[in-house]
Amino acid sequence: MIAIAGWLLPALLTITAPAPVAAAAGGYVGAERCGACHPDELAAWRGSHHDLAMAEATSETVLGDFDDGELTAHGVTTRFHVAGDQFRVTTDGPDGAPTDYRIAYTFGWAPLQQYLIRFPDGRLQALGIAWDARPGAVGGQRWFHLYPDQADYDHEHPLHWTGRDQTWNYQCAECHSTGLRKGYDTDTDSYETRWAEIDVACEACHGPGAAHLSQAQAAATGDRDAWRKHKGLVVDLAHRDGATWLIDADTGLPRREPRRSSHAEVNACARCHARRGLINGDYTPDRPLADTHRLALLGEGLYHADGQIQDEVFVHGSFIQSRMFHRGVTCSDCHDPHSLELRAPGNSVCARCHAPARYDTSAHHHHPMSKGLRAKGSGTACVDCHMPEHSYMIIDARADHSLRIPRPDLSVALGTPNACTDCHADQTPAWAAGQVETWYGRPRRPAHYGIALHAGRTATPKAAAALADLARDALVPAIARATAVDLLAEQPEPIDAGLLDDLAESDSPLLRAAAARALERLPPDAALRIGLRLLKDPRRLVRIDTAHALAAFVRLEASISGRASPLRRALAPALAEYREAQRSSAERPESWLNLGLLDTLLGEAGAAEASYRKALALEPGFSPAAVNLADLYRARGRDDEGRAVLRQGLAQAPDDADLLHALGLLEIRAKRLPVAVDLLGRAAALAQVQPRYAYVHALAQEAAGDLPGAITTLAAAAERHANDRDIALALVSLSAKAGDRAAVVTWAERFLARFPDPGGQVSALLARLRGAAE
Repeated sequence: MIAIAGWLLPALLTITAPAPVAAAAGGYVGAERCGACHPDELAAWRGSHHDLAMAEATSETVLGDFDDGELTAHGVTTRFHVAGDQFRVTTDGPDGAPTDYRIAYTFGWAPLQQYLIRFPDGRLQALGIAWDARPGAVGGQRWFHLYPDQADYDHEHPLHWTGRDQTWNYQCAECHSTGLRKGYDTDTDSYETRWAEIDVACEACHGPGAAHLSQAQAAATGDRDAWRKHKGLVVDLAHRDGATWLIDADTGLPRREPRRSSHAEVNACARCHARRGLINGDYTPDRPLADTHRLALLGEGLYHADGQIQDEVFVHGSFIQSRMFHRGVTCSDCHDPHSLELRAPGNSVCARCHAPARYDTSAHHHHPMSKGLRAKGSGTACVDCHMPEHSYMIIDARADHSLRIPRPDLSVALGTPNACTDCHADQTPAWAAGQVETWYGRPRRPAHYGIALHAGRTATPKAAAALADLARDALVPAIARATAVDLLAEQPEPIDAGLLDDLAESDSPLLRAAAARALERLPPDAALRIGLRLLKDPRRLVRIDTAHALAAFVRLEASISGRASPLRRALAPALAEYREAQRSSAERPESWLNLGLLDTLLGEAGAAEASYRKALALEPGFSPAAVNLADLYRARGRDDEGRAVLRQGLAQAPDDADLLHALGLLEIRAKRLPVAVDLLGRAAALAQVQPRYAYVHALAQEAAGDLPGAITTLAAAAERHANDRDIALALVSLSAKAGDRAAVVTWAERFLARFPDPGGQVSALLARLRGAAE
């Protein structure tokens, strides 16, 4: 089950179901034929309800109350009912009017079930109301809204069920069906989606089985040489190194012998159990993740600064932070991939490697012991402390798979959550940190990577140095180091080319790709020296990120040499892959925005304009496309057209801060200062998390003659963004212009306490003022 969110779409009608691909298409043979030789696995799969991950809506598959069941949410009463053999729902459609729809498919089984409604253009839309499939005793057996707390939720809200982000074909299908062909048509903005099997079946993980079946049939007739490498399977998930897990006599900790050399299983699982984006729409399950998808790093809003889960990130990004992953643990060490059950119940699954005499005791966890199975929430279950759960989609509890030691001390320093006060909600992180120190002492350990990532997120003066050190630290998980590189590229300080040179040689594609993205921050000679090497990287993710970063140098090279750019020719194969990656999600306005930005870098203004226009055709309220199109017009002396684009965007979204800011800048260029000040002020008020908006608003106020207002704006912004150097320096400068000596001293002292002063101008000014005062 995945969380989905949405935009707007045309009216709904009923069409016939998309035809599944013929059984043998693409080499798929189907779960039933697999089960002929593997009956136990087939039975376990059926018992897990994987075969009901998606299914046609029938009396056997529908769990919800369609006996005139009702739910009123956000002012809309939705009714679920049956008409003949059809399950139907009456609810608000894309225009807000009550409309009756047929349920085409069920989606999911436990702990909730969603329902898909067919659109005339081949889309399947996920209803925003779901059925709570849990027992009634724990609050289940009810209808509930997936977005109960959203303000102003109606048919125009981005999360409304009829929207583009709620489209199954894009959001869900790849991981909930087998052998999927999305079949999106760019010209008509429609789908003809097909699949080998409607649900998650054997070949979703093992790959197409035709060759395996053929070899098995030949072997059954006595052909001893029929079996080929991996027995004809596309994905070889077998552990063929004869490994065992041993307990180290000195440490009491488990270790794998020999060390794992293949991550095929984790790679196969990660493709769906990860927050990621598609970069190659035509792949087989054996391909490395970095050839097919872009894994989300530890970005703000997705993960807390210390790497704990925050938004719905689907396990893999957490698991690869864990010590267990780096010691060779795979998903199937704990989970049966067919039944989806744990290998053993409760703490027993951990005890397969971690000696109970050492860990399943009060001496270890300092909570009262209970007999039998350790209950979750008692403090005696391993997962209570090491895999705390968070609920998504209201009722779907997901465990953090980074398998970390609770760190309430980090909660004190960074404001991150911790397992201790998750349970002891009436206590503070400081209390929990004190308890942990009382029990275990104060261990000597290196600084946690969350400290540097938090510094980067908040742009502290020493963030760049801390992030560079983190990026170099080979003992830290690659996903944290790659996140550090991305944050480092956002800091104002120059980036050390030597650091990116070293990271370009890393074994981790996450680090090589991060180095590639940061190349645009280097001088051209250094960027090209590193980037031309990365263009030959074996992983598509690295190649396309390199091509995008180096595209910024194409026009520079051509302007210097006065001839066609050799760099453009060198980039051509990787740029083609980049374009293909964007077109693999061509139904998304973000993809066309990215193509427009690329063509802008390459100096292809006509192609860039067409891509921005395509993004706006898909989503008229998509402000990033409007802002960049207006900026393209600015660069070509067409500000009047840019003004029209921005005003059209504001007609769709009157309170969009980005559109208001962009229009304010345009009006400054047009020398309409009063209008500009108003627009920029509205943008700054709506987006107070953006320090730049307040800064630009203040400069516009000062230019318009309102120096006191500018200082007031900057002072308020400085309280919110104490680490913003431009705001701090502007307060010194404008206070001096206002002749307010006391304010200049105050702001100059604050500036020097927090920021470097390489030219010594602020220091000199402060010295003069102090000298004059004496």
